[in-house]
Amino acid sequence: MRKLVYWVHQSVDGFIEGPNGEFDWATMEPELSEYSFALTDRADTFLYGRKVWELMSWYWPRAEEMSPDPHDLRFAPIWARTPKIVISHTLESAEYGARVIGRDLAAEISELKAQPGKDLLLTGGSGAAAALTDLGLIDEYHVAVHPVVLGGGTPVFPGKDRLALRLTGTRGFDERVVLLRYERA
Repeated sequence: MRKLVYWVHQSVDGFIEGPNGEFDWATMEPELSEYSFALTDRADTFLYGRKVWELMSWYWPRAEEMSPDPHDLRFAPIWARTPKIVISHTLESAEYGARVIGRDLAAEISELKAQPGKDLLLTGGSGAAAALTDLGLIDEYHVAVHPVVLGGGTPVFPGKDRLALRLTGTRGFDERVVLLRYERA
């Protein structure tokens, strides 16, 4: 069975966006970039919540024109060729061949996980991750903690009741970022 892996960047104080929605603090330096590509290699489908989808679908088709960053230049063609799924109750369709799901999230994700293939990679955001966590559908949490305190913003798990997790690994990257890997306890 395929796994659903949640890959997220957060501040030391637990936010994925600053108070004004900013995400200018997460840096993708060489070691962290390589780790993200290893996660990408494990997956054959990318999942996004609606808000993250809007950012990704705006940026990645233009990344090669907009950015000289080696990570961006390497990831742009991967993003273009990888099947994408958007989790949303409001979108009817999405560009770039993405499929929209969300009417019966538990059944739709369970069906995806039962299909043959590589893992499913849910990137960023908090709404879709919280919904999938509530349904017990996320198998692994890969949390990259960046050395910044935002003092407010969007929490990784908004309005979440207690959730027991089991630490499965830690790792430092680029003398800046700490990765915490968890599974449900």
